[in-house]
Amino acid sequence: MIGTLAGLFSGLFGVGGGTVIVPLLVLWLGYDERVATATSLAAIIIIASVAGTVQAIYGNVHWGDAALVGIPSVVGVVAGTTIQQRVPQRTISLLFAGLLFAVAVDLVVK
Repeated sequence: MIGTLAGLFSGLFGVGGGTVIVPLLVLWLGYDERVATATSLAAIIIIASVAGTVQAIYGNVHWGDAALVGIPSVVGVVAGTTIQQRVPQRTISLLFAGLLFAVAVDLVVK
C-alpha cells in the first residue's frame, strides 16, 4: 500500500519519498526516521526511474535542467546523510515535521 501511494503521488505531483514513504513507514510499520529515510531513498531509485521515463515519453523532461539539479544534489545527499547520523533522532523528527507543515501551508496559501 505504501508503494502504491508513493507511486501515485510521484506520478501526480513529483513527490513520494519524503512526503509519503517516510511518514508511512514511521506510522504504519514503526520504522525510526533514519531507517525510514534510507529505505525510502532506496525505493526512490526504482520509483524515480519509472516516473522519469514515463514523463520523458510525454515530452515533459528538460534533461539539461534535470542534470543541473541532479548532479550537484549528490553533494547535498552526502552532506545531509553525514549530518543526519550525528543529529538526535527527535531533532530529525521535529525538523521533518516542520518541513512538511511549511510545505502544506505554502500549498494552501498559493
